[in-house]
Amino acid sequence: MPSQFFGLNIAYTGLLASNAALNTTSNNIANVQTDGYSRQQVVQQAANALRVFQTYGCAGAGVETLAIERVRDEFYDMKYWNNNSKVGEYEFKQYYMRQIEDYFQDDSTTPGFRRIFDQMTDGLQEILKNAGSTTSKAQFISFVQSLTEYFNNLSGNLKELQKDVNQEIKIKVDEMNSIASEIATLNKQINTIEMRGGKANELRDRRTLLVDQLSEIVDVKVEETPIKDPNNPDRDTGGTRFRVTIAGGQLLVDGNDYRGLECVARTNYEKTNQTDIDGLYDVYWSDGQSFNLYNAVMGGALKGLVEMRDGNNEEGFQGVVTELFKNADGKNVVTVEVGKDYLTDLNKCNLSDNGGKIQLGNQIFYYDSWSYTRTKDANGEEKVTYSFTLSSEKEKNPKEITNDRVGTSASIGPNLDYQGIPYYMKQMNEWVRTFSQHVNDILGAGYDAYGNHGNNLLTADMATDNKQYDFSQNIPRYDKELAAGESITVDVKDHSYYWMTADNFNVLKALVDDADLLATRNEQSNGTDDYSTLTDLKTMFTDKNKMSFRGCNAGEFLQCILADVALNANRANTFVTNYQNIANSINTQRLSIYGVDEDEEAVNLVKYQNGYNLASKMIQTLTEIYDKLILETGV
Repeated sequence: MPSQFFGLNIAYTGLLASNAALNTTSNNIANVQTDGYSRQQVVQQAANALRVFQTYGCAGAGVETLAIERVRDEFYDMKYWNNNSKVGEYEFKQYYMRQIEDYFQDDSTTPGFRRIFDQMTDGLQEILKNAGSTTSKAQFISFVQSLTEYFNNLSGNLKELQKDVNQEIKIKVDEMNSIASEIATLNKQINTIEMRGGKANELRDRRTLLVDQLSEIVDVKVEETPIKDPNNPDRDTGGTRFRVTIAGGQLLVDGNDYRGLECVARTNYEKTNQTDIDGLYDVYWSDGQSFNLYNAVMGGALKGLVEMRDGNNEEGFQGVVTELFKNADGKNVVTVEVGKDYLTDLNKCNLSDNGGKIQLGNQIFYYDSWSYTRTKDANGEEKVTYSFTLSSEKEKNPKEITNDRVGTSASIGPNLDYQGIPYYMKQMNEWVRTFSQHVNDILGAGYDAYGNHGNNLLTADMATDNKQYDFSQNIPRYDKELAAGESITVDVKDHSYYWMTADNFNVLKALVDDADLLATRNEQSNGTDDYSTLTDLKTMFTDKNKMSFRGCNAGEFLQCILADVALNANRANTFVTNYQNIANSINTQRLSIYGVDEDEEAVNLVKYQNGYNLASKMIQTLTEIYDKLILETGV
């Protein structure tokens, strides 16, 4: 049977339990403003009753304080992480799409394409009033220069934006490494404490907060499993194995270990697009394996940044290998047949001008150069192929290509369903090339004030030597009409309009120096006041049957681009708002479970204080009883 002091021991357990509850309440109140802190509570249960040989059978033995645990629901954490990756993705898209909107802005405060193009058209109209006026021709050429400068500046801005996005990717990768390292350290500390019987509540809160941060950068999945004792599987070791996977299941953290990531800048012969800046980053695991930035299931800020930097509206190079042979230099050449409109029209081509990587089936090869061939067979059917000359350097292509590549798919770079910076650069290049070809064709067919054949008005600056490309009539014209059985080949090294981009778009220096070189008449015998050539030029500006860009005329370029920009910007704004609202809703649900409520803690404070006071009063009462019993009864 229990001793005479049994009641004192029961009161003592109540005193300890109330004290633990008061301390826990104090800790909750102290952390009411701490980010990521989970409300803690004392877990109690009635102590095992003592069997007594009395009619009532058993006597209660007080209360046991089992643990101090944090209040957390992993279901809401998982929901929050899944949604947070969407928030991170669209916040960055929203931020950078606003900048692109600003670049294409055209209003009363910021002169853009429409105003500059209208000025150029008005300048052309002035020449029509007096075709022999050198001043009017010089003014028109000046307006054309403004148009080329507009595209030069726009291209420069987009390249700077791509550079910023590229750097942001590196920052996010570094953040992921830092978070992964800290999670691995916390895993070790948590197991050290909990395998000794404790509860690492604060460390677990810190770890969950880190996963919150990581989920905004990339999609996250967390798995925690108990560690078993191989010699005694039924024994609870107290330790757990905490694993974090990202980007569709790629392991980042496993217990005390983590896999680091590093950014490696592409070399000048690894560019995907002609318009790409140098040094775009690819990401690799620390063991050298490639981290797939174009993983379709990847989410978070990393996905938003990658799609903004590399998004091409699913207009990447794709085709089928039809032939493999060696050229006169003994190098392997791979011929790829293509069928997409954006590949058959070389004005839309964005292949690298300095070599790159091409995937043939499941193998990667480096190529040094390429050529474009358009052929019309006897039945009038046209076929377009690209021939890639593979590098002979063993460092680039350690494996020799074999004939089994014939019939396999060929691709270059990603095929991302998003209109990122490469997409807008490509659209500008297409307009610049198409517009320049039509302008130069019209002027080249006319005659200038000296009675000579007209010169090209629009050209492109070379990257070196302060020279300009000579887009004369004898250059390879990939847009020419072909007769049955005829073909045309354009090599990347040829001085074709492929080399004209929004970045190097310019007016021929000779016409800037002498405006009378501008062709104005269609017939050499006509006088200098004849403006028939310029009439054709003006018609081309406004007639989409003469020049068409995405179904619109030359002057409607901005409308086409702004439609894309506005749609993407509006979509980003909408999704940011929606996912942020969802995040707030989920976080409210999370906080209702793990958050510290000041009113609730105030109630707990009074409740546990009363419990402590009552336990103390019980001890005092029993003390008086024992005094009476021991001192006055002589027991």
